[in-house]
Amino acid sequence: MKTHPRLLSCLLLVGFPLLFSACQKEPAQSTAPAPAEAPAADNAAVNTEVTLETLDQRVSYAVGRNFGNQIRNDQLVDVDANAVIAGLRDALSSAEAKMTDEEINQAFTEIRARAQEAQMLEVNAEKERAAQFLATNGQRSEVTTTGSGLQYEILVEGDGPKPTPDDKVNVHYHGTLINGDVFDSSLQREPISFPVTGVIAGWVEALQLMPVGSKWKLYIPSDIAYGDQGRPPKIPGGATLVFEVELLGIEKPPSDNS
Repeated sequence: MKTHPRLLSCLLLVGFPLLFSACQKEPAQSTAPAPAEAPAADNAAVNTEVTLETLDQRVSYAVGRNFGNQIRNDQLVDVDANAVIAGLRDALSSAEAKMTDEEINQAFTEIRARAQEAQMLEVNAEKERAAQFLATNGQRSEVTTTGSGLQYEILVEGDGPKPTPDDKVNVHYHGTLINGDVFDSSLQREPISFPVTGVIAGWVEALQLMPVGSKWKLYIPSDIAYGDQGRPPKIPGGATLVFEVELLGIEKPPSDNS
């Protein structure tokens, strides 16, 4: 369940407009404390009369519309359209601000703290789900659990050599979350080659255990994957990752004597 409201935290970190594409909002139910409710009449009172005859007017409306789309369903702030428009008008007209710089910074500090709290609630919930999954999965006889917490299941046992940390490998892989959602896969593309030590820790460990020709299923806890940060938007913080990995070959580095 994705509940972290990214838009506002992105907005507060990088400043106001034209960065919408980097902060796409995903409507969700927040675990953050609910903000105080604003009167419903506030947003209804916004003046909707507008003329869109010139290019400048149309672009201006498009900027406002895009911004509104981004913040409409934000779960951290009960957005007050009148206040948003007042801020825009004051800035564009160079009018005296209705808040001091100190008050603005304090508001941003408080909302960042709220965003961080919401994010940590989500991360901890994801870790709890993952811990329950791994505990059950680790009880299966076909699953081996290593000291790092990595779990693996041998689907096909190869008979080739095992990679070393100095090697480059060629693999096919299919990656999902524990709920089955696919976040990446090479199966619809070409196999991929990379250094053994150039990937997440769970892969580094698993690759050195796999003989060439093997196909394993890996269950990688977040602390040897992408940690609390995850890799938005597809991998949430604290997520355990599931990979089917086929080790196709080892690519030795070129000899220095060539």
